[in-house]
Amino acid sequence: MAVRALARGWGDLMRPSVLRLAILGVALTVTLFVALQVAIFWVIRILVPGGVTLPWLGQVDYGMIFSWGSLALFPIMGFFLMAPVAAGFAGLFAENVAETVERIHYPDRQGRSLDFLDGLLEAGAVMLAMLGIALLTLVLTPFLGPLAPVLFFGANGWLLGREFFQMAARRHMPEMAARDLRRAHGGRVLAVGVAVAIGLVIPVVNITVPLLAAAAFTHLFQMVSGSAGPGSRYRPA
Repeated sequence: MAVRALARGWGDLMRPSVLRLAILGVALTVTLFVALQVAIFWVIRILVPGGVTLPWLGQVDYGMIFSWGSLALFPIMGFFLMAPVAAGFAGLFAENVAETVERIHYPDRQGRSLDFLDGLLEAGAVMLAMLGIALLTLVLTPFLGPLAPVLFFGANGWLLGREFFQMAARRHMPEMAARDLRRAHGGRVLAVGVAVAIGLVIPVVNITVPLLAAAAFTHLFQMVSGSAGPGSRYRPA
Protein backbone atom coordinates (compact mmCIF):
# COMPACT_ATOMS: atom_id res chain seq x y z
CA MET A 1 0.00 0.00 0.00
CA ALA A 2 2.81 2.42 0.88
CA VAL A 3 4.55 1.71 -2.42
CA ARG A 4 1.35 2.28 -4.39
CA ALA A 5 0.62 5.54 -2.59
CA LEU A 6 4.13 6.80 -3.30
CA ALA A 7 4.03 5.71 -6.96
CA ARG A 8 0.68 7.38 -7.52
CA GLY A 9 1.87 10.51 -5.74
CA TRP A 10 4.93 10.63 -7.97
CA GLY A 11 2.71 10.26 -11.03
CA ASP A 12 0.60 13.19 -9.87
CA LEU A 13 3.74 15.26 -9.29
CA MET A 14 4.49 14.96 -13.00
CA ARG A 15 1.20 16.57 -13.94
CA PRO A 16 1.71 20.04 -15.48
CA SER A 17 -0.67 21.67 -12.98
CA VAL A 18 1.40 20.39 -10.05
CA LEU A 19 4.79 21.05 -11.68
CA ARG A 20 3.72 24.67 -12.14
CA LEU A 21 3.33 24.95 -8.38
CA ALA A 22 6.88 23.62 -7.86
CA ILE A 23 8.24 26.12 -10.40
CA LEU A 24 6.31 28.90 -8.67
CA GLY A 25 7.91 27.88 -5.35
CA VAL A 26 11.38 28.16 -6.90
CA ALA A 27 10.52 31.52 -8.47
CA LEU A 28 9.33 32.88 -5.12
CA THR A 29 12.52 31.61 -3.47
CA VAL A 30 14.79 33.27 -6.04
CA THR A 31 12.80 36.50 -5.70
CA LEU A 32 13.21 36.38 -1.92
CA PHE A 33 16.96 35.80 -2.18
CA VAL A 34 17.42 38.62 -4.69
CA ALA A 35 15.39 41.03 -2.54
CA LEU A 36 17.40 40.01 0.53
CA GLN A 37 20.69 40.51 -1.31
CA VAL A 38 19.61 43.95 -2.55
CA ALA A 39 18.59 44.92 0.99
CA ILE A 40 21.94 43.77 2.40
CA PHE A 41 23.78 45.68 -0.34
CA TRP A 42 22.09 49.00 0.38
CA VAL A 43 22.09 48.65 4.18
CA ILE A 44 25.87 48.18 4.11
CA ARG A 45 26.25 51.02 1.64
CA ILE A 46 24.32 53.38 3.91
CA LEU A 47 25.53 52.29 7.34
CA VAL A 48 29.26 51.78 6.69
CA PRO A 49 30.89 55.25 6.57
CA GLY A 50 34.38 56.39 5.74
CA GLY A 51 36.90 55.29 3.18
CA VAL A 52 40.54 54.88 2.34
CA THR A 53 42.87 56.52 -0.13
CA LEU A 54 44.71 54.08 -2.39
CA PRO A 55 47.51 54.72 -4.88
CA TRP A 56 46.21 55.23 -8.42
CA LEU A 57 42.63 54.60 -7.25
CA GLY A 58 42.21 57.61 -5.01
CA GLN A 59 39.44 57.69 -2.41
CA VAL A 60 37.64 54.35 -2.05
CA ASP A 61 34.46 54.20 0.03
CA TYR A 62 34.29 51.42 2.65
CA GLY A 63 30.57 51.08 2.05
CA MET A 64 31.15 50.44 -1.63
CA ILE A 65 33.79 47.79 -0.91
CA PHE A 66 31.71 45.85 1.61
CA SER A 67 28.41 46.24 -0.24
CA TRP A 68 29.85 44.81 -3.45
CA GLY A 69 31.66 42.17 -1.41
CA SER A 70 28.33 41.11 0.08
CA LEU A 71 27.37 39.75 -3.34
CA ALA A 72 29.50 36.73 -2.45
CA LEU A 73 26.75 35.80 0.04
CA PHE A 74 24.30 35.04 -2.75
CA PRO A 75 25.76 31.70 -3.91
CA ILE A 76 26.41 30.70 -0.28
CA MET A 77 22.80 31.39 0.69
CA GLY A 78 21.63 29.56 -2.42
CA PHE A 79 23.71 26.47 -1.63
CA PHE A 80 22.56 26.10 1.97
CA LEU A 81 19.07 27.58 1.93
CA MET A 82 17.63 27.25 -1.59
CA ALA A 83 16.17 23.76 -1.14
CA PRO A 84 14.54 24.16 2.31
CA VAL A 85 13.19 27.64 1.55
CA ALA A 86 11.83 26.54 -1.83
CA ALA A 87 10.33 23.51 -0.11
CA GLY A 88 8.71 25.87 2.39
CA PHE A 89 7.15 27.92 -0.40
CA ALA A 90 6.05 24.74 -2.18
CA GLY A 91 4.42 23.66 1.06
CA LEU A 92 2.07 26.61 0.72
CA PHE A 93 0.55 24.83 -2.27
CA ALA A 94 0.23 21.40 -0.63
CA GLU A 95 -3.48 21.97 -0.11
CA ASN A 96 -3.88 22.70 -3.84
CA VAL A 97 -2.14 19.41 -4.63
CA ALA A 98 -4.39 17.42 -2.29
CA GLU A 99 -7.43 19.06 -3.86
CA THR A 100 -6.17 18.23 -7.37
CA VAL A 101 -5.50 14.59 -6.46
CA GLU A 102 -8.96 14.13 -5.01
CA ARG A 103 -10.66 15.88 -7.91
CA ILE A 104 -8.95 13.59 -10.43
CA HIS A 105 -8.86 10.25 -8.62
CA TYR A 106 -11.59 10.46 -5.97
CA PRO A 107 -14.25 12.76 -7.45
CA ASP A 108 -17.06 11.39 -5.28
CA ARG A 109 -15.09 11.70 -2.02
CA GLN A 110 -13.55 15.16 -2.13
CA GLY A 111 -12.79 16.84 1.18
CA ARG A 112 -13.20 20.43 2.23
CA SER A 113 -10.42 22.95 1.69
CA LEU A 114 -8.41 23.88 4.76
CA ASP A 115 -7.85 27.44 5.96
CA PHE A 116 -4.99 29.20 4.14
CA LEU A 117 -3.54 30.50 7.41
CA ASP A 118 -3.33 26.93 8.74
CA GLY A 119 -1.47 25.93 5.59
CA LEU A 120 0.90 28.88 5.94
CA LEU A 121 1.72 28.04 9.54
CA GLU A 122 2.19 24.36 8.75
CA ALA A 123 4.49 25.13 5.80
CA GLY A 124 6.62 27.37 8.01
CA ALA A 125 6.72 24.80 10.79
CA VAL A 126 7.73 22.00 8.41
CA MET A 127 10.47 24.12 6.85
CA LEU A 128 11.93 25.07 10.24
CA ALA A 129 11.70 21.50 11.49
CA MET A 130 13.50 20.22 8.38
CA LEU A 131 16.27 22.77 8.91
CA GLY A 132 16.49 21.78 12.57
CA ILE A 133 16.77 18.07 11.75
CA ALA A 134 19.47 18.79 9.15
CA LEU A 135 21.44 20.85 11.69
CA LEU A 136 21.00 18.25 14.44
CA THR A 137 22.16 15.48 12.11
CA LEU A 138 25.20 17.54 11.11
CA VAL A 139 26.14 18.14 14.75
CA LEU A 140 25.64 14.50 15.79
CA THR A 141 27.26 12.89 12.74
CA PRO A 142 30.72 12.59 14.42
CA PHE A 143 29.08 10.69 17.28
CA LEU A 144 26.56 8.64 15.29
CA GLY A 145 28.82 7.70 12.40
CA PRO A 146 26.98 5.42 9.96
CA LEU A 147 23.76 5.81 11.99
CA ALA A 148 23.47 9.51 11.07
CA PRO A 149 21.40 8.76 7.91
CA VAL A 150 19.03 6.71 10.08
CA LEU A 151 18.39 9.79 12.23
CA PHE A 152 18.02 12.08 9.22
CA PHE A 153 15.62 9.94 7.21
CA GLY A 154 13.78 8.57 10.22
CA ALA A 155 13.12 11.97 11.79
CA ASN A 156 12.17 13.61 8.50
CA GLY A 157 10.01 10.64 7.54
CA TRP A 158 8.13 10.83 10.83
CA LEU A 159 7.72 14.61 10.48
CA LEU A 160 6.46 14.46 6.88
CA GLY A 161 4.14 11.59 7.70
CA ARG A 162 2.62 13.32 10.70
CA GLU A 163 2.05 16.67 8.99
CA PHE A 164 0.92 15.61 5.53
CA PHE A 165 -1.18 12.58 6.46
CA GLN A 166 -3.08 14.68 8.97
CA MET A 167 -3.46 17.45 6.40
CA ALA A 168 -5.05 14.95 4.01
CA ALA A 169 -7.20 13.46 6.77
CA ARG A 170 -8.40 16.81 8.16
CA ARG A 171 -10.01 17.53 4.81
CA HIS A 172 -12.49 14.78 5.75
CA MET A 173 -12.62 14.51 9.53
CA PRO A 174 -11.91 16.38 12.79
CA GLU A 175 -8.32 16.73 13.94
CA MET A 176 -8.58 14.18 16.75
CA ALA A 177 -10.05 11.57 14.42
CA ALA A 178 -7.31 12.30 11.89
CA ARG A 179 -4.70 11.79 14.61
CA ASP A 180 -6.24 8.49 15.67
CA LEU A 181 -6.30 7.28 12.06
CA ARG A 182 -2.64 8.22 11.61
CA ARG A 183 -1.65 6.32 14.75
CA ALA A 184 -3.67 3.28 13.70
CA HIS A 185 -1.66 3.12 10.47
CA GLY A 186 1.60 4.45 11.90
CA GLY A 187 3.80 1.90 10.12
CA ARG A 188 2.44 2.74 6.69
CA VAL A 189 2.57 6.47 7.37
CA LEU A 190 6.19 6.23 8.49
CA ALA A 191 7.15 4.07 5.49
CA VAL A 192 5.75 6.60 3.02
CA GLY A 193 7.31 9.45 4.99
CA VAL A 194 10.79 7.89 4.92
CA ALA A 195 10.47 7.16 1.19
CA VAL A 196 9.50 10.78 0.54
CA ALA A 197 12.31 12.00 2.82
CA ILE A 198 14.87 10.31 0.58
CA GLY A 199 14.03 13.02 -1.96
CA LEU A 200 15.49 15.60 0.42
CA VAL A 201 19.03 14.58 -0.60
CA ILE A 202 18.32 14.55 -4.36
CA PRO A 203 18.95 17.94 -6.05
CA VAL A 204 15.86 19.49 -7.69
CA VAL A 205 13.65 16.70 -6.30
CA ASN A 206 14.18 18.11 -2.78
CA ILE A 207 12.39 21.29 -3.83
CA THR A 208 9.23 19.32 -4.64
CA VAL A 209 9.18 17.15 -1.50
CA PRO A 210 6.15 18.89 0.13
CA LEU A 211 4.14 18.53 -3.09
CA LEU A 212 5.10 14.86 -3.43
CA ALA A 213 4.19 14.32 0.22
CA ALA A 214 0.82 16.01 -0.22
CA ALA A 215 -0.04 13.80 -3.21
CA ALA A 216 1.26 10.54 -1.71
CA PHE A 217 -0.43 10.99 1.65
CA THR A 218 -3.71 11.98 0.03
CA HIS A 219 -3.65 8.63 -1.77
CA LEU A 220 -2.64 6.82 1.43
CA PHE A 221 -5.48 8.41 3.36
CA GLN A 222 -8.00 7.41 0.71
CA MET A 223 -6.66 3.85 0.80
CA VAL A 224 -6.63 3.30 4.55
CA SER A 225 -9.95 5.07 5.12
CA GLY A 226 -11.67 3.06 2.40
CA SER A 227 -12.91 6.25 0.77
CA ALA A 228 -12.07 5.48 -2.86
CA GLY A 229 -15.50 5.38 -4.40
CA PRO A 230 -16.80 3.56 -7.51
CA GLY A 231 -15.89 6.52 -9.74
CA SER A 232 -12.24 6.41 -8.73
CA ARG A 233 -9.36 5.06 -10.75
CA TYR A 234 -8.04 3.33 -7.64
CA ARG A 235 -9.52 1.08 -5.01
CA PRO A 236 -8.65 0.88 -1.32
CA ALA A 237 -6.61 -2.11 -0.24
